[in-house]
Amino acid sequence: MFAVLKTGGKQYRVATGDVLRVEKLAAEAGEKVQFNDVLMIGGDSVTVGAPTIEGAAVQAEVIDQIKGEKLIHFVKRRRKHGSQRTKGHRQQLTLLRVGDILTSGAGDTGVKAAMGAGSVSAAAMGAAAPAAKSAPKSTDAPSAELSGKRPANLLDEARGGKADDLKKISGVGPKLEGLLHENGVFHFDQIAAWDSEEIAYMDDKLSFKGRIERDGWIDQAKTFAAEQE
Repeated sequence: MFAVLKTGGKQYRVATGDVLRVEKLAAEAGEKVQFNDVLMIGGDSVTVGAPTIEGAAVQAEVIDQIKGEKLIHFVKRRRKHGSQRTKGHRQQLTLLRVGDILTSGAGDTGVKAAMGAGSVSAAAMGAAAPAAKSAPKSTDAPSAELSGKRPANLLDEARGGKADDLKKISGVGPKLEGLLHENGVFHFDQIAAWDSEEIAYMDDKLSFKGRIERDGWIDQAKTFAAEQE
């Protein structure tokens, strides 16, 4: 048996046991999700919805929250001496394993319908009480999706309670400085000590591939750190 479901503005043909990637869902790994927008069910006979099949659903288990392949596009500016800027993007996706395909009785499974595109719900199926949420991931643990290695000199807070003014580095504004603080970077000497593997890690962590080397953060940080000595 197979089904055609709709989620995130896209249609997918699925069968029990299939693994597929869909637009990001509000669910954590191990949780169950139910897709209520089923357009077709096939097998010994074929049922086509108008546009969806009432009472039908596809249930699946969330394997992980992942990112898609990196897509690069160029932004060109008019009347600015032909300058252009490279921007990268990795789509947020949810990896699923398809479970049961229900031809009827979708409303009796105990899964609550959620608001949003595709009418997808994420909840523990058949549980008398909500499942406990998994503990938030520690920022100290390296992500399997990040390249390079985590810098060994990241801090929980600024030394002496006073962070350096990282906005002195070219390309670092208030927002980016805040992201650096969130990831344990408060001082010029931390940045100055990064090697190529640590730079790659922070590029991915802060979502601006190549910017650290392109803007010369390391040399700038070494200069500012030396001025403080």
